[in-house]
Amino acid sequence: MSKLISITEAAEFLATHDKYTVLTHAHPDGDTLGSGFALVSALRSLGKKANVFCPDPIPHKFDYLTAEGQQEFTPETVISVDVADDKLLGCLQGEYKEKVSLAIDHHSTNVGFAERLYLEGDSAAAAECVYRVIKEMGAKVTPFIASCLYTGLATDTGCFKFSNTTPRTHIFAAELMQYGADYDEINRVMFEVKTQSRLEMERRVLNGIEYICDGRCAIVTVTQAMIKETGCDSSDMDGIAAMSRQIEGVQIGITVREKADGRWKISLRTFEPYDAAAICQNFGGGGHKRAAGCEFETEAEAKEKLKAYITSIM
Repeated sequence: MSKLISITEAAEFLATHDKYTVLTHAHPDGDTLGSGFALVSALRSLGKKANVFCPDPIPHKFDYLTAEGQQEFTPETVISVDVADDKLLGCLQGEYKEKVSLAIDHHSTNVGFAERLYLEGDSAAAAECVYRVIKEMGAKVTPFIASCLYTGLATDTGCFKFSNTTPRTHIFAAELMQYGADYDEINRVMFEVKTQSRLEMERRVLNGIEYICDGRCAIVTVTQAMIKETGCDSSDMDGIAAMSRQIEGVQIGITVREKADGRWKISLRTFEPYDAAAICQNFGGGGHKRAAGCEFETEAEAKEKLKAYITSIM
């Protein structure tokens, strides 16, 4: 298990080491990427060598986060950001699961795979944790770093609409705006722009929606065939999991999505009184109270077990 450390200890660790590989989780989102690139930029400003390493291709809409490029060096210290379980490292799990010296995270379900863990379970996003660490390190918050961190805050809170949003989240967002975050363009790209492929996927998802428990639970399915037929890439899939809970009367929304390797990824979204993380933990997953996930081998297994459990608690 990880040794839980304070923000001061996290900053001291970063100050006394060098040549960092900063790992994000697979299927990267705005929080893991924004946190990773912000931390790397801050470390570089303090004279350190550092690079972000992502298990999967970074969606094009996040190209602005990669503006500072990669450095050439031999890595010595491995950090992870927004990674609650080494399984989330995807194809990098085998290489790095025993090598992470420090994990910075906001998931209360973190399994403690890293040597050290700086955890803020009440933070809306890992970007909040990283922002505090950067300031504790004494690094300057540049407009680039502010944009990276704002991306993490905005995407993990659904543009500050989700229930994980706190007063501190808004305060941090305001501070990042003052530091020069390109917030209006980030919000436009993340929450308003949709490709034609995404709109076609939404049409298919809505046509195939399934309801159980008198309409209080909605299940949507996304297959590899649907992804290929619509031409969607990973960034087009962002937000699909939230569609089911936008329906009036739905308290639990389930997205059952086929991965390229044939396994099925489950994304759960809930409203009170249901705890998404607690539900997913029954199936080897985890996450947050309102958003969590797990995996199954087959679609049939996923739906059978989820329906049975959801029905038993609703």
